[in-house]
Amino acid sequence: MTILVTGATGQFGSIVIDTLLKTVPAEKLAVSVRTPEKAAHLQAQGVDVRHGDFDQPETLDQAFAGVDRLLIVSADGDNATRIRQHQAAVDAAKKAGVGFIAYTSVAKADESTLSLAEVHRATEEAIRATGIPYSFLRNNWYAENEAGSVQGAIHGAPWLNAAGSARAGWALRSDYAEAAAVVLAGEGHDNTIYELSGKPLTQAELAAITGEVLGKAINVIEVDDAAFGQALRDAGLPDFVVAMFVDMQGPIRAGSLDVESADLETLLGRPATPLNVFVSGLAAR
Repeated sequence: MTILVTGATGQFGSIVIDTLLKTVPAEKLAVSVRTPEKAAHLQAQGVDVRHGDFDQPETLDQAFAGVDRLLIVSADGDNATRIRQHQAAVDAAKKAGVGFIAYTSVAKADESTLSLAEVHRATEEAIRATGIPYSFLRNNWYAENEAGSVQGAIHGAPWLNAAGSARAGWALRSDYAEAAAVVLAGEGHDNTIYELSGKPLTQAELAAITGEVLGKAINVIEVDDAAFGQALRDAGLPDFVVAMFVDMQGPIRAGSLDVESADLETLLGRPATPLNVFVSGLAAR
């Protein structure tokens, strides 16, 4: 059996492959990366490093050849680009006769009003259309998405909240990646949808956790989308990033990330990593 992970030199894929290496022989693992040189450390461990670029579909035929179980890690970029890239990967997987596809999706992809959910709906539909057994790993919000707010609080800045009392199921990237590794290496996951989420919390509750770690009260300031966007610009974020984060606030307020699910902890076989561990890690830097 050959297990292949795409984007294995990225933040998410690298954790998946490192997790797999703890339980799966290296000779059964392969990675598809745009720049094979960046995966030299994996090749040195016995992992089959293959060149695969979602923007060069012809490279994917060879990259996916002989693969039994595949993880497609969602790419970065605008919606149209990502949909095109993911479709290329799905087409190549079908052509190669891949036996199982896991895909990193987003919370409640079929009903979410987040703009990025369009990408995940399209990709899930493309995978279903192949007839290949699948598992959709619907990752909720990464705790790392709030690093800016935590770092600001560390340095005495107030915590700006444009999401009101909406809740998100924050969890650490490493937990989501470990869950993906469990699905890839395990059995009984055919045609499954996992809503992977930590305990849903509000921004104020996350700020309180941060305050407990730092040993001080965090001033949470409620702001509208315009003020939130201006604060992001003042922090030096590019306009397209500001627009993305501002556009997300409405769907978040509407509950797109409010997911009550035990799927993450079930796959992990343990509780999700507490968010105070994430905060402590940033505070220790």
